[in-house]
Amino acid sequence: MIYSTQDVHPREKLSYWVEVATRGYVEHDSRPQDRQAFTGNVAITSLPGLGLSVFEADAHQVHRSSRQTAHEESGDLLLSAVCDGAVSLFQDGRECLIEGKGLYLVDPTRPFELTLRRRSSHIIVKIPRALLEARIGGASEFTGRPLLTAGGLGPLVMGFLELLPAQAEAIDHASGMKVAEQLLDLVALALCSAVEKSPALSSPRANALLRFKATAERLLIEPGLKPERVAQESGISVRYANSLLAEEGMSIERYVAERRLERCRSALEDAGQVHRSIGEIAFKWGFSDLSHFGRRFKTRYGMTPTEYRHQWQCMSTGGALSPPRRLVSEPETT
Repeated sequence: MIYSTQDVHPREKLSYWVEVATRGYVEHDSRPQDRQAFTGNVAITSLPGLGLSVFEADAHQVHRSSRQTAHEESGDLLLSAVCDGAVSLFQDGRECLIEGKGLYLVDPTRPFELTLRRRSSHIIVKIPRALLEARIGGASEFTGRPLLTAGGLGPLVMGFLELLPAQAEAIDHASGMKVAEQLLDLVALALCSAVEKSPALSSPRANALLRFKATAERLLIEPGLKPERVAQESGISVRYANSLLAEEGMSIERYVAERRLERCRSALEDAGQVHRSIGEIAFKWGFSDLSHFGRRFKTRYGMTPTEYRHQWQCMSTGGALSPPRRLVSEPETT
């Protein structure tokens, strides 16, 4: 999915950018250096279990407040690779400056400030906290620190990340799982070497969780999907799968329901799918009852699927967009 401010009315560029950036990043306030001339674009893709976004934007400041962190639901960590530009980060009482190329880790559950001092490009990987912390321990030790790419493991991580966005869509599912695991191991090595700490590579629980999530993603389209089937396809028991997901406040049923809703939401935002009915989208992603889907969607996002699609259509034609309320969904059977 590719988003750009290029064809957005100047009055709407900033609100559009913040809404789009939130899709591949996290909720935040944005303060451009030049509000009228500001431009930016985002491309969003994924690997099994990992989100992957490419950002390019003019100079601006990103501020994430305590109020916004209180609404954080995913707990994902953000690994950012600066491909070009000048970026400073302040989090957890530490500040780092990266000019040219470098990497840094952000924890969205705590406030931070990020300043793009000139036009910069980023690759950002959304990593489930459990998968990375199984390898490095608590993330707070690594935030606000630069991981430079002049030598050591930094250049390896940077080279790996720079290749991924263009290749992610072409990597098959099984290979994608292995690539994701290797990326996490390499990132863990690089982060830990920067603070002279030994990583715990390839945690069995972390790998099992990554494998489960990738399998669940593949099976979402199956109506009546049962926890036993997802667990069996992942090579683990239902009990073990639920124990892995419990670290994120999830169960198999709730995780599947959440991912289906997210897939439907993304489809409703996609201009290339505007010809598809809401029912077609819901059935495509495993919902078998349209009324049930509508109730769940409104509980999750604070508006009906029709209202949500209308908001995005207004935005694409230059209208104002009010971001949906992010509500906590109730556990749901699949």
